[in-house]
Amino acid sequence: MKHLHHRREFLASATTMAAGVAIGSQVLTSQAQETTFKTKLFKAVIAEKNTEAALEKLKAAGYDGVEGGVIGPEEAAKCRVLADKVGLRIHSVIRGWAEFNSPDKAKAQATFDKTVLALETAQAFGADAVLLVPCRIGGVKTPDPWDFDIEFDAQTGHLKRVVKGDNAPYAEYIKAHDHAVDTSREWVSKLIPIAEKTNVKVALENVWNNLWVKPAVFKQFVESFGSPWIRAYFDIGNHVKYAPSEEWITTLGGLIVKLHAKDFKVDRAAKSGGKFVNIREGDVNWPLVRQALEKVGYTGFLTIEGGQCTLEENSQRLSLIFGGK
Repeated sequence: MKHLHHRREFLASATTMAAGVAIGSQVLTSQAQETTFKTKLFKAVIAEKNTEAALEKLKAAGYDGVEGGVIGPEEAAKCRVLADKVGLRIHSVIRGWAEFNSPDKAKAQATFDKTVLALETAQAFGADAVLLVPCRIGGVKTPDPWDFDIEFDAQTGHLKRVVKGDNAPYAEYIKAHDHAVDTSREWVSKLIPIAEKTNVKVALENVWNNLWVKPAVFKQFVESFGSPWIRAYFDIGNHVKYAPSEEWITTLGGLIVKLHAKDFKVDRAAKSGGKFVNIREGDVNWPLVRQALEKVGYTGFLTIEGGQCTLEENSQRLSLIFGGK
């Protein structure tokens, strides 16, 4: 989960990189995708709070928007004015980790309150979604990513098994998972009227939190709310070690309202199952991902998260992905 903890460091460097490097004519433009695909994708980066100069650099590098942070409605309104002036959209807010499964009710309430603030911030930005990771579990014996073979109750989302054969070694994991499902559903349900009031969707993400690690399980959880205000935020690189990215996309389908663009190189010998790499350098099959997005009818933003490339290089790589390469 190191990539999550270092978002701010990455953002600080990414938003201050020098611009002005022209995108080569050999690279597909965002308009070129229209000749091949009916769906249209837009480029974005994470930038919690922006200056006009930083936004102008993003615009010059070929980006269409940014994902903001939980900075409060007053500051968000100011940033929106700057973004509108430059011609960029602040399309979502990154709320990140919550603690809805905490045994401390005060912590759960505090994390709820911050999520409400995130929704109000998004409204002021003019954004239409807030990224929320409901909770995480750890400290219990968990199957390796490639060993998961899950059966679950289609009504409750509770796990019946996580691997083939003897599941006794994973009893604590199953218990923690089911508790997290129940408490997250309880708290996220309370967000629905606020999401409707602010006209901002709660986009749930499962970011290496040991929960909902297979596409069908995550789909069930998101759908269980029965609300158009609860949807999925899918990170293309986060779950390659569990299942191919294109499988996640086709399974989640119309539940997806936002996407993070990241890549991952699987290494079964590594403790973490591999490492994150620059987009188009890992095990994500980007042509199949683009086809999957077309199949499910996704038109929207792909927001870069992490990596070592410059803003310009990432823009070029996104153009290739948009074109199906």
